[in-house]
Amino acid sequence: MSYADASSDPPASIPEQPVSKQHQYAVSVAWTGNDGAGTRSYTSYRRDHEITAAGRPPIQGSSDPAFRGDRMRYNPEELLVASLSSCHMLWYLHLCAVNGIVVSEYRDEAGGTLQEEEDGGGAFVRVVLKPRVTIAKGDRGKALALHEQAHHLCYIARSVTFPVEVAPEIAD
Repeated sequence: MSYADASSDPPASIPEQPVSKQHQYAVSVAWTGNDGAGTRSYTSYRRDHEITAAGRPPIQGSSDPAFRGDRMRYNPEELLVASLSSCHMLWYLHLCAVNGIVVSEYRDEAGGTLQEEEDGGGAFVRVVLKPRVTIAKGDRGKALALHEQAHHLCYIARSVTFPVEVAPEIAD
């Protein structure tokens, strides 16, 4: 008899473990800033690149203008802050939906601080999310409290080593 057909507890040799899932994400990043000289010098190339994923429109990227990037394109630092903001928003909207809070508008003016070191490296030291949420129905206090739970569940916030602060406002 196979384990799937057993009507009793599983054999002792097969320990029960919590269900765990893994999700894979694939993107392509292609440098588009070679003007013919390649990286012959620090000033001989553009930092432009294109980020793509199957079936989606491309994202035009560059470096921050402080590092010779194109200010009209997204830079990795902005995309990191955007990832934190959108992850929080998506968890928050989910939690509101399952808790009877009807959100009619959500906007976040998020910001991050990158500390550059003398050696040229650096790291983010802080990101602040400032979601402004309008609710059409539901408990305002509960709507505010759900931000803490959304922050706890956000995959991206749980993956970074710097503080991510959430300063929400609720309007009705």
